[in-house]
Parts: sequence; structure tokens; C-alpha cells
Amino acid sequence: MTQTWLIVGLGNPGPGYASHRHNIGYMVVDELVRRARVTLSRTRLMPFESATTRITAAGIGGVGADADKVVLLRSRTFMNETGRAVGKAARYFSLKPEQIVVIHDELDIDFARIRMKLGGGDNGHNGLKSIRAALGSGDFYRVRFGIGRPPGRQEPHDFVLSAFSTTERKTLDVEIARAADAVEALLTQGLERAQNLFNS
Repeated sequence: MTQTWLIVGLGNPGPGYASHRHNIGYMVVDELVRRARVTLSRTRLMPFESATTRITAAGIGGVGADADKVVLLRSRTFMNETGRAVGKAARYFSLKPEQIVVIHDELDIDFARIRMKLGGGDNGHNGLKSIRAALGSGDFYRVRFGIGRPPGRQEPHDFVLSAFSTTERKTLDVEIARAADAVEALLTQGLERAQNLFNS
């Protein structure tokens, strides 16, 4: 039996934030949009942009009787109000928390390491906190992309709202692609298998 998934990339809207560490969720969703050959578009009166595709064992954009529906979404709100967009999307597409996958940056994981899990706290992440409040549950999947801790005495807030370093940018496209692979594996092979393949 097929089902529907909502894949949410966290970030802040606007070109001024596009290259920031906090926007890694946007970047991964953009990669999935590219692979699926679809285009994000606005839904009238909704605070998000989304694209609908399907996924099979062959990957995102696949077709067939066994294909699950996938909604790729980027909020048009700022990070601390992401829950407003995710809550509206969940109601609009009639989805439960366990059908939602959130891709976000993680300070407590080294750069480009990936960790996946179902449920858990927000660990100080305002986007996750907002989503938990809007859904009334934390029981959604998380794909956490490590950005590491800020150097020296730099405040975490300033660090997440800054661009990746020159060294990090050399491999960033590859790591974004790997994170997109992890999302596809989660949807097609399940959490445990995806964790074994990608958690590091």
C-alpha cells in the first residue's frame, strides 16, 4: 500500500540567507527537486512553496504502481515560525507527524556527518521547536546534517547565520547530494536500513 510523505527543508527565505549553514535543509530539498525534475511553486494563501512527485525503489521521480507520493516543501516563514508552514501543510495534505521528514542543520554533529532518527527533542533548534508546537508532537523523522560547533567564542546564533567556510564549500555539493541520498533511502528502505547506510 502506498502512502504520502512530506519532506521539509528548514531554512530562512530570501537571497540574503541562501548560503547560510542554517539553510542546509533548503539546499537538500533543492537537490531533491532537481532530481525529481519538478519545480517548487506557491500555494495560494499558504506560507510555503512545494512540489509534488513520487518515489520508488529506483529513486525520487520514479513511477509505478508501488510509487509513494512525495511533497517537497520549503517554508516561506522565518526559521522560528516554520511550524506555521508545516502545520498548515500537514493539514492541507492530511498527513500525520510520522509521515513528515524534516531536514535541518545540527550544531552537535561534525560538518557533513548525517544522523537520522524518529522523534526526539528540539535540542535548542528553533525550527524544530516551532514544528513540535504546531504538530503537537515531536514524532516526525529528522535528517540532521552536521555543521559543527562555532570556532572560538563565536555565538551559535551568529555561526548558523553565516556561510560555510572555504574548505567546507569544496565538498558541500557532494555532501548535499549524500544527504539527499539519505532521504531517499529513508523513504524507500526504512529508518533502520537508512541509519546503517548513512549515520556517521
